[in-house]
Amino acid sequence: MSALGRVPHLIVDDVAAPELTDDDRHHLTRSLRRRDGDELTVTDGVGSWRVCRLATVLEPVSEVFHVPPPVPRLTVAFARTKGDRPELAVQKLTELGIDHIVVFESDRSVARWSEDRLPRQVERLGRVAREAAMQSRRLHLPVVEVFDGFEEVAALEGAALADLDGETPSLDHPTLLIGPEGGWSDAERDRSPRVRLSARVLRAETAAIAAGVVMAALREGLLDRADRGA
Repeated sequence: MSALGRVPHLIVDDVAAPELTDDDRHHLTRSLRRRDGDELTVTDGVGSWRVCRLATVLEPVSEVFHVPPPVPRLTVAFARTKGDRPELAVQKLTELGIDHIVVFESDRSVARWSEDRLPRQVERLGRVAREAAMQSRRLHLPVVEVFDGFEEVAALEGAALADLDGETPSLDHPTLLIGPEGGWSDAERDRSPRVRLSARVLRAETAAIAAGVVMAALREGLLDRADRGA
């Protein structure tokens, strides 16, 4: 897989017959200054990829390879925040390799998304994840979802709350829940095991990114599972 990381990387609908969107072609030729004959890699976002050559139409120059998804599946769910901070969190979690990203409404969430805005928000977050996946050369697009409430995310497999009074992170809890800046309510705190990401109080988007860094490093073997008071 030596081509991955050396050349531009794009997501296409079908690696067997890859086609560029107008936006992707514009990005390649204008922003990245690529020309006909230059190589790139394409993926379908579910593990299949190949090397192609840029031309009027994409010209495949390698066989199709397939890479299974990493295990365990990692999920980071964070409470809704204001402004563009959810987009920042989704972007960085995608770059880090998180498989499932959830935005949810907790008891103390300040940011509220109206029903008429929700489809646009979900579409925007999905677009951010797609762009980040191409930038970071991912072969598996993350699933990005918006949940209505805490109970739904607390029911996810292996869920644990990020909390100052928690245990050391481990892959025993591959799903980490990040609360709002107002903190968890008593009812939420009593609902799930707790994991500590820092000795300091972090902003919601910072905690989400920290959760992604720690969990990805554990899965990739960059950290051991010994108790270091993380």
